[in-house]
Amino acid sequence: MTGPARARKGDPYAPFRPRWGYRVPRVLSIVIFVASAVGGATIPGVTWSIIDRFFFFALGAMIAGLLWRYSRIMARPSREGIVIRNLFLTRRLEWAQVLRMQFGGGAPWVSLDLTDTDTVAVMAIQKADGAHGRAQAARLAALIEFHGDDGDGGDGDGGEAAAEPAE
Repeated sequence: MTGPARARKGDPYAPFRPRWGYRVPRVLSIVIFVASAVGGATIPGVTWSIIDRFFFFALGAMIAGLLWRYSRIMARPSREGIVIRNLFLTRRLEWAQVLRMQFGGGAPWVSLDLTDTDTVAVMAIQKADGAHGRAQAARLAALIEFHGDDGDGGDGDGGEAAAEPAE
């Protein structure tokens, strides 16, 4: 499969994904969903009514759904901008809207400072991923610098391309 999710390693526009935040929640969501379905169907009926069984299953399904949604966290850069899909919200940004990236302090993931003074978390690039997270942060910083102030990818009057990513 050669779609955007399977982009080449050297592609600067490859999607950003957390390393373990993709696989582990998917497996756990399937396990929890199946366990709640089996558990809800096989719990002895002496003390559990059909409503209790239904809500046992519904709780498991909601937890599984939340974990599945967590596994879908990603940021997809393009020449025009970046689409950031966090846990609950998806946001599309043009490169000209992004002032700088922060990946320090106590925050568990990257945040972007925007021209409208807003800050957007990029949960796809996480400190918990260690060297992988730092490499992804460096790649995002290089993209932000490359697209510069005018957002044209270094082809216009401003926004010169960077040879090395800023850290």
